[in-house]
Amino acid sequence: MFSFLRRTLPTWYHPDYRLPLPSIQMRTGAEPRRADLVAWHLDATHVLPSAKLRLPRAIGWEDLARVHTHAWLASLGDPAHLASVFGVDAREARVDELMRTSRLACGGTLAAARHALSTAEPTLNLLGGFHHAAPDHGGGFCAVNDIAVAIAVLRAGGFDGAVGIIDLDAHPPDGTAACGTGAWIGSISGSRWDLPPGVDETVIENGDDEAYLRALDRLLARAPQVALMFVIAGGDVLAGDPLGRLRMTLEGAGERDRRVYARLAGTPSVWLPGGGYHGDAWKVLARTAMLLATGRLKRIPKDADPLSARFTAIAATLGRSTLGASADTESFITAADVEEQLGLREPGHRLLGYYTASGIEHALYEYGVLRQISRLGYAGFEVVIASVALGDQLRLYAHGTDSTDRELLLEAVLARERFAGQDFLFIHWLTLRHPRAEFSAGRPRLPSQEVPGLGLAREVSELLRRMAARLGLVGVAFRPMHYHTAYGARTNFHFLDPARQAEFETLVRNTEGQPLVEVSRAQEGSWSPDVMVFVDEPVG
Repeated sequence: MFSFLRRTLPTWYHPDYRLPLPSIQMRTGAEPRRADLVAWHLDATHVLPSAKLRLPRAIGWEDLARVHTHAWLASLGDPAHLASVFGVDAREARVDELMRTSRLACGGTLAAARHALSTAEPTLNLLGGFHHAAPDHGGGFCAVNDIAVAIAVLRAGGFDGAVGIIDLDAHPPDGTAACGTGAWIGSISGSRWDLPPGVDETVIENGDDEAYLRALDRLLARAPQVALMFVIAGGDVLAGDPLGRLRMTLEGAGERDRRVYARLAGTPSVWLPGGGYHGDAWKVLARTAMLLATGRLKRIPKDADPLSARFTAIAATLGRSTLGASADTESFITAADVEEQLGLREPGHRLLGYYTASGIEHALYEYGVLRQISRLGYAGFEVVIASVALGDQLRLYAHGTDSTDRELLLEAVLARERFAGQDFLFIHWLTLRHPRAEFSAGRPRLPSQEVPGLGLAREVSELLRRMAARLGLVGVAFRPMHYHTAYGARTNFHFLDPARQAEFETLVRNTEGQPLVEVSRAQEGSWSPDVMVFVDEPVG
């Protein structure tokens, strides 16, 4: 544990903070796992053990109605209205799950505010800062306004102290201003939207660290002393964020938080993440959390991968008795297991000679994959393993209300193969399928796609890596048959041939900013499906 750890930071988090929108990352760059990645990183670095995280309760509709109109709240039951808030197709908007995420975040902000007032210390909610939600409309991924609702509930409970909001998201707090909270609002933005009245607003278009921090110092000097301060420490201030127009570095964003933290010493405060559509936005939030917990800023390694660390830790808890043999406990015994034990059927085929179907299903549960698929509306999962010409086939199905009706969600064909003198887990075929979703202008069909994906490629890639390690293989390999599959795997995989890798990196650079679907289609006639590998150390 770090020697400078001073206290357990009161932090609210829920696994369902992840938006159940498989297409959102492709559409906007937003990392739907941001809260998860931060929670896992804090746990892995011993800054905040997962057991110390606080589960929020979903805010009640009666509390939402303290701020939002009846008509607006009623409209959120319409998938089309909700889809417009999150910028997705109406067929992708599952009302119950999307509102569960939003209401949990609101509950977390309220709980954090109450705790901050009782302790006069900073608190953190890993989702929130929905500053575009006004009383009668929403937008920009904000269906309801968690800060305005928290203030209204506190006022109704008798709190009459002065409240302030330091909004350091890259966009103006139009919705919060419209909610009429009575709070002082100070904001620094990177774009000139309709600037809301009554806000101490500073606009810095394309501002870098130096310009931003100068403006921040002036804003903090103007900020009044209050009984409670909300801080939106937005992650969309980073250079390269597709929706922000600022050019800050991770170090600059950290210094931003440090100055605010120092200014608010002794003032109860609630910190929220706001927006963030850059691949490093989770690091902004993680550094905010580490600052609040320890009083210091700490660098996060460039190659830090909380998902991989999390899955590695889970893998250590799963033994052969769970994954590779019939379960000993009644809760995992299937009808097929009983029939095998009675000699009424042949023993089931094992994936790669190790994994049973029930073991695979249990692993998908432990890693949280089934939870995320369930939030998309699927249930009644079944794993089927078979031997095929190229290797072993793995399929994951979901069953409908009719026992004969099932939908294919995942299919893989795997085998052991040797490349560069080393043994790999080779993926002959892999598809992740969301058969209830549809393609649209915002979610176009990529070459070879039959249906849209589940948004779980990172999880499945990491599961395959864990599988290779358990089997004593050096890593995972595959031949990307299309440009978009290589592009999606580029963070962890590289081409085995250095010349091919250099050619691929040049192509990525030259097509930066172009729609992935157009680049992939343009490459169809000349694309060469050479071997890509994923290993901890270079193969040579």
